[in-house]
Amino acid sequence: MQLRDLVDTVTGDEPPMTRTVDDIVLLGRRAERRRRAGFASAGAAGLVAVAVAGVLVLPALSTEKNTTPAPAGATASRPGPAVWSDPAPFTFTFTGYDAGRLHVQDPIVVSTAYQIASVYSDDHDTNDRPVSEEDASPPDAGLSVEQQKKVATDDKPNLWAYLTVYRPGAFDPARIKGGSHITVDGRRVIRATLPIGLDPERELNPRNKLVAWEYADNAWAAVRSISTDPATPSFEDLGGLVEGLKPSTPKPALVPFTVGYVPAGYAPLQIGTHAMPGLSGIAAARAGDYGGATYTKPSAPTSGLTAPYDSTGDGIADGFHIFVTPNASSNQSPEPGATRCHKGSDRSGGNAGGGFCNIWSADGTFVLQVSSDGLGGHLSLAELEKIAKGITVAEVRNESTWTPAARALRP
Repeated sequence: MQLRDLVDTVTGDEPPMTRTVDDIVLLGRRAERRRRAGFASAGAAGLVAVAVAGVLVLPALSTEKNTTPAPAGATASRPGPAVWSDPAPFTFTFTGYDAGRLHVQDPIVVSTAYQIASVYSDDHDTNDRPVSEEDASPPDAGLSVEQQKKVATDDKPNLWAYLTVYRPGAFDPARIKGGSHITVDGRRVIRATLPIGLDPERELNPRNKLVAWEYADNAWAAVRSISTDPATPSFEDLGGLVEGLKPSTPKPALVPFTVGYVPAGYAPLQIGTHAMPGLSGIAAARAGDYGGATYTKPSAPTSGLTAPYDSTGDGIADGFHIFVTPNASSNQSPEPGATRCHKGSDRSGGNAGGGFCNIWSADGTFVLQVSSDGLGGHLSLAELEKIAKGITVAEVRNESTWTPAARALRP
């Protein structure tokens, strides 16, 4: 099943672009449940979300308990130096920590302006990992596997929450409208109820909360919480994250590949390590993906932000994605060693461009995809294939062979 089919399943007869990232996430419970091998992508190589018409459209993910391990690298709170630094882009500067019943994971997405980490809750289910038949609860007399999954996931509200830590000067608190300004632990804090989809024309929705705070001079962090239960987590719960955010020793973000060719004018925007880039990586944080990157032309702004780039489409007019995912994440039959390129579908408003190229590893371990679907579609299939064939993939299961993103993304 292609991504566009999955989105149509969720949105029914409505025009696809009337739904936003938040709508798709919250409608996930209603979508057809899929096993891991059935997950689709932009081009069906892996579970991929694409930015279309300034909005990130996410596939609806199956739900499961938060009892499974977090992504590789996720840890409990660890001590770090007391002073925040401002290192180069594509560097992680904090680690996961706990705040009551909320649990921030280690960041897995980093851009030129921010880092993003998943936030889990003891009181909620999180839709960031495929549900397979093996994940279902033990057989219960008279219940099918699908019914067992429903029993296992329907007793808690759903939550999609993430913490974004912005570099100094990147976040603009003045652009958060209608929020209340308070002080927590001596730090400026903004609490705001947002419209679903961040669309100012929509009514404010109590399910959609934002708490932002100044963690250092002119440097802000923000937690975004979208829950099926309007009451939880509360602003007080989210405010508990303020004190726990501490700096750690800066650590370069790694990716499992290096690029050999990038078309003129395109610059790296964001990456995912053990995840896809951007909010796609957060939405599928425990799906077992290896890594990815997004490039844009021209470079996106690194100031004036109120949300991650692909939440609003700010600064993304033209670009392409790189994804490295397990073969098991594809809904196409693996073709070891083969290269397949296809014309895609850009639904951003009249541009008929877009496309993707898949390269399957000879040993059947992974599939590499380069895709411009949803990002303007200005690159030809020949260019996408040239980018794909110029990429060298490391040993995807051996992180010691991976390369710091700042070096890997530039030929």
